[in-house]
Formats: sequence, C-alpha cells, structure tokens
Amino acid sequence: MGGGRFVFAHLADAHVGAWPRDRAVREALRDSLIGALGVAEERNAEFLLISGDLFHVPVPDPGEVAPVAAALRKFVDGGRRVYVIYGSHDYVAHRTSWLDVLAETGVFLKVAPEAVRASGVGWTLPFHVDSPTGARIAGVSGRAHGLDREYFRAMDAEVFRREPGFKIFQFHAAVEEYLPESLREHIHGIRRDDLPPGCDYYAGGHIHFSYVGTGPGGGLLVNPGAVFGTSRTDLENGQAGRTHQGIVIVTVDDGRPEAEFVDTAPRDAVRLVDVDVSGKTAAEARTELERRLADESAPGTLIFPRVHGTLADGSVANLALSEVSRRRSPGSGTVHWDVRDLSPAPVAEGDPASDSRVETEELGRLLAETLPGRTWLEGVEGEQRVRELLRELGVAKTEGESRQDYANARVDAARRLLAIRPETNSE
Repeated sequence: MGGGRFVFAHLADAHVGAWPRDRAVREALRDSLIGALGVAEERNAEFLLISGDLFHVPVPDPGEVAPVAAALRKFVDGGRRVYVIYGSHDYVAHRTSWLDVLAETGVFLKVAPEAVRASGVGWTLPFHVDSPTGARIAGVSGRAHGLDREYFRAMDAEVFRREPGFKIFQFHAAVEEYLPESLREHIHGIRRDDLPPGCDYYAGGHIHFSYVGTGPGGGLLVNPGAVFGTSRTDLENGQAGRTHQGIVIVTVDDGRPEAEFVDTAPRDAVRLVDVDVSGKTAAEARTELERRLADESAPGTLIFPRVHGTLADGSVANLALSEVSRRRSPGSGTVHWDVRDLSPAPVAEGDPASDSRVETEELGRLLAETLPGRTWLEGVEGEQRVRELLRELGVAKTEGESRQDYANARVDAARRLLAIRPETNSE
C-alpha cells in the first residue's frame, strides 16, 4: 500500500439518456449526475472513477450528452482527472461511441481501451499511473451477456500486482458473492476470485444496488449503485433506503481507503403511487386515479403510478390515462404510467368485443408456430402477454421524443415481453 493522503470519487451506472419517453425524468437523472460531479468538486476529489454505463446507449442523443460533457469538462479544467471504463450499455464493438468521442477531446481517459478479444486468449492487464497521487489504475470494461467473464479468466495481472503504491481496479460486472437475493436467479456474474488480487480499492459497477465488501486477499470492494436508476424497481429501492443513488467519496489515508456514500438523486421529488383497480369499472378506476394523482401532484414532482389488477368492466383504453394526466393543474409535475400488471375485464363469449380476442389468439398461434416450445404464449397468461405486446406496439410517440428513442422503447418492450435478449445491451 502507498502512503500519503488523498481523496477520489467513484460512480457508475449513470445511464444518461435512459427514460426515453419522459423528458422530465431524463432531466432529473442528468441533474443527479451533474450534482454528483459537484459533490466530487466540493470534497476536493483528485480524480473520478466512472465504472461503466455513463450512457444508456452507445450513441445517445447529443442533447443528452452536451450538459454532461460540459460538467465533466468543468471538473477536468479544475485540475482533476476522470478515468472511465465501458459498461454493458455504452460498449459497442467495431463502432465509435460517445465515450470514444469524449476521450478524444481529453475529457477523460479510458482505463480499459482493449479491443475485442478471442475467447481463451491470454492477455496482460495494462494500467495507468495517476501522477499527482501515484495511484495505479487498471480495469476491465463490461460486455453484454457476461462476455467479460472470459476476459477476467484469461487475464494476467501479475505485473500490476507487483506495482508499488495504491492500486485501483475498475470493473463493470456482477460479483456473485455480493448479489442481492432478489437478483441471484436472474444474473450470473464473476466470482470474487476472478478479480486481480492485491488491489487496495475495487471500483465496481453494473448492479444498480450499492454494497461494500472485500476483494480477493483484502482491499475495499465498493459498488456505488445507480446514480438515479433506469426502472421503477431502482426508484423503489432508493426510496426505501435499500440502495444509495449518487456518488462515493473515498478518502485514502496512509494507504487505507474509507468510502462514504453521498446521495444526489431527488428522492423528495419522486412519488411512487400504487393503485389496485381489481373489481372496479373503468370509470371507477379512472376516478380513483384522478384522486390519487391530485394527492401527489406538486410543482417539480415525478409521479410514477403503478396501476394493477383486473378491471370489472371496460378496457385499459377506457381509463384514458393521457386525459387523466392532462386534467391535472399546470405545473403539477409529470406522470410516468406503469400498466404492465393491469388487465382488462374478461370478455364473454358471443360479445362483440370478443373479436379482439380472436385477433389475439390468432397472433398467439402465429407466434407459437414461429417460436415453438414457448409455453409462456399458452393459456390465459400467454394471451395477456400478447395483449401487452399489442398495447406496447400501439403506444403513440410523445411530444419531444426522438424517432430513435421511440423506436428503441418499442423494441425494448417487445423484447421484454417476448423474452428475447438484446444483441448488444443488458441490465
């Protein structure tokens, strides 16, 4: 371990450009990141580590990038450094991403610029020396579908391990020993022993859940969690205090690091509303939704109603959710509806509305023929998935939403409903 005292900052999973259909939520996310950079400046951090997924996609809208690039430039112009690795969302093989563009402008340095490697081919871990502090910084970028696991297993970190001074290793992968119970069935990551031994600080990313642990042979292992979050679940965990949303400030004193989590997400502005409409007619449910929104509305609030249950009468369209949102007083916040667990009233046989069921069943039959063995398309649950797919694909483009964001949102929804994993991006 190196001597002396210095401070650095660590964040991951900012996902700038997420929430493509909600401009106000995107702005809140961006403000959370810019606020985190402000905390790093106020705490006199010598440098900043960004451990992947600075952006939600490799090439986000320039309007999303510009404020972040300006804030990073201000941070660097103050004599500080920024060290970045790719995450599973902002990495793209054989194509230029915004990370590459910003690195070329000198805003930050890519710690792990290695090219795509063939499986099983050994390689030596490169590292960078932060001259003012003497810290040695190395890292492995994240890849979609856990492809980075092969990089860890083929890595030769012996030269890095023998280096003197304070050593930092950045990575963007789930560490199976520290996965929350709720994620263990869904995510397969690396083992803690896949990380290079002998580091003083392991700067994690990828899991939108903060934790503190130890690396192989010692060393502080920290995952800061998402700066804001990309899903209602992320926001729920943040509101409940199960995870942090912001940045980690690390103080190194005589080679010993101590981490402090600083939250920068606007939790007071986020309102999570849960409305069960089971047994209600569409008219009754709409009245209840209007009442709940009125209770939660205030200037600057971000309201996330989760509407679930099975209606006694009517369809989801009868709720007129867009109209419910518009009827609130001006300046009373924005609304992001979640109706994934909402079902229309059952349609009786012989009812004219049963035509829609015939269409749904026919689509389900075609999908079953195209994707044989997909039992999740069968029965009542399968029918509901098909209905959700039709509803998602029929969502209208909102004002201010780019064509690319709209297309990405529809494709992501279809992939989720059809259990198709994306080719380049993962959680």
